[in-house]
Amino acid sequence: MSSIEQPRGPIDSSRVPRYAGPATFARLPRLDEVGRADVAVVGVPFDAGVSYRPGARFGGNAIREASRLLRPYNPAQDASPFALAQVADAGDIAANPFDIHEAVETIEAAADDLIGTGARLMTLGGDHTIALPLLRSVARKHGPVALLHFDAHLDTWDTYFGAEYTHGTPFRRAVEEGILDTSALSHVGTRGPLYGKQDLTDDEKMGFGIVTSADVYRRGADEVADQLRQRIGDRPLYISIDIDCLDPAHAPGTGTPEAGGMTSRELLEILRGLSSCNLVSADVVEVAPAYDHAEITSVAASHTAYELTTIMSRQIAAERAVQ
Repeated sequence: MSSIEQPRGPIDSSRVPRYAGPATFARLPRLDEVGRADVAVVGVPFDAGVSYRPGARFGGNAIREASRLLRPYNPAQDASPFALAQVADAGDIAANPFDIHEAVETIEAAADDLIGTGARLMTLGGDHTIALPLLRSVARKHGPVALLHFDAHLDTWDTYFGAEYTHGTPFRRAVEEGILDTSALSHVGTRGPLYGKQDLTDDEKMGFGIVTSADVYRRGADEVADQLRQRIGDRPLYISIDIDCLDPAHAPGTGTPEAGGMTSRELLEILRGLSSCNLVSADVVEVAPAYDHAEITSVAASHTAYELTTIMSRQIAAERAVQ
């Protein structure tokens, strides 16, 4: 996109009803319709790494369907994200559902291609296995990145049934591979039983700080966001959001729900408090629509992706303004 071209935004919902037409994210144009994007929304329909309930392979399209109701102006961040930068739906990365190693390689290569065009990624999962290849690709461009991991679970376990690539292991692998900045790692929203206290000890040794869902409840979203901003600083940041960071009341449609989670309001407010951070890419994963009710989970996920996209678009516009 040249400096004089204006971004192409969503279909006008005053002329075409929201329930009509293709369900791209937020009714935005497809990537092939605009040529290139500053933010590419891409689905990864892969869930062969789950340890309990499957179905997250259908999450991306459920989020897209729920996103039909999103509107172009975001009052919480006082921004029109789709006018500030070109955001486009890049479709799906088709990964082998029977071979996790091959799938990880496919996702990484496809992410490399998109990031190579200059795009930041807003990825819709899929299960949390996909975070590892996405982080590899982002780190290839930016070097080791800061990570904010919103999740009920740590996802730093070693293996499941001897498998090194699962939705419970991506961040241990990422630390081992040196693609994370271990001075700026945080879990947010963790809760529930663990296999043993050693899980926490191992996690701390990797460099992670923990903000539990109870911490968010007691301290409030603003204080938590301030703590996270201080930990991140100006480092390139990747945000990975497992929708099960929300309480099952707010996100029943997920594979491993845990009681006592955050509200969707708390999650959105924390993200809005991170708008000054250098967000280079993000994902929202583990939406399993077969277990959802009235699109509760996919609506929460679509708004989460919208806030993340708004942060990236604002930063892109600000960077261009000083060039």
